[in-house]
Amino acid sequence: MPKELVQKQFGAHAAAYATSRVHAKGASLQRVVELVKPQKAWRALDIATGAGHTAAAFAPHVSHVIASDITQEMLAEAAKLARDKGLANMETAEADAEALPFADAAFDLVTSRIAPHHFPHPATFVAEVVRVLAPGGTFALIDNIAPDTQSTPGFSEADLKEAAATYNAFEKLRDPSHARCLGMGEWADLMSAHGLTVTHMERIPKDMEFDPWARRLGCDEPTIARLHDMLTKGSPALTAFLKPREQEGQLWFTLDEAILIGRKP
Repeated sequence: MPKELVQKQFGAHAAAYATSRVHAKGASLQRVVELVKPQKAWRALDIATGAGHTAAAFAPHVSHVIASDITQEMLAEAAKLARDKGLANMETAEADAEALPFADAAFDLVTSRIAPHHFPHPATFVAEVVRVLAPGGTFALIDNIAPDTQSTPGFSEADLKEAAATYNAFEKLRDPSHARCLGMGEWADLMSAHGLTVTHMERIPKDMEFDPWARRLGCDEPTIARLHDMLTKGSPALTAFLKPREQEGQLWFTLDEAILIGRKP
C-alpha cells in the first residue's frame, strides 16, 4: 500500500515538485555533483527522480542518464525538463526503487535525492543499488534525516529515539506516503552492510517556511494546525533538531539533509 500512496500523492502534486525551490535548486543538488566528480563515459541512473532535477544536473557530465520513478506524472515532468534543457542523453523509465528493472552492473553511477524516506524497505533499496552498480561504481544518497547523535548531540539515545519517532510522525501526518527518515549513522551502517565503502558523509541544513511546506501536498486546515503544534510544542531534542522560529512574521524550521557517497569495490 505505501507505494500506491506514493503514486497517488505525487501524481496529484507533480507540477508543484517541478517548480519547488528545494527540489529544483536546493544546495545539495550542485554539492552532490561536486562530490561525485562524474565522468563523461559514465552510465547513470537516478532513482525516484521526481521531476527529474537530479538526473538533469548530472546529464551534462555523463554519457547517459535514466531518470526513473514509479509515478507516471513525475516521469512526464522529468521528460519535459529534459526537453526544455535540451538534454538528449536523459531518458525516463518506470521503475520501483526496491525492484529495479535493470541488469546487474548496468550503471557507473546511481543517485537518489530527497526520496528514500518514501521507501518501505531501505535495505532492499540499497541491495538493488549495489546489484545494478558496476564494480568501482558510485552511489550518491541525498535525503532528509531523522535526529541522531551525529545531527543532534547532547541528548540521550532514548531522547533522540523519541524525537526521531515524533519527527517521522510529523512528516507522515503531512504526507501519508512518508515511510521513515533514517539517521545519518543508520544510512552509513546500511550501506556498509551491503558492501559499499562510505567515502563521504555531510549534513546540509535546509531552511523551510512552514506554510508552503505544509500546503505543498494539499493538507487541510485542521492538519496544518496539528503540524504547527507538533513543530512548536515538541520535546527539547526535537526542538533542537528542527529549530522552529519566527522570521518576519512567518514560522520557519530547519531540516537536515544528508549526503552520503558510497563506492562498490
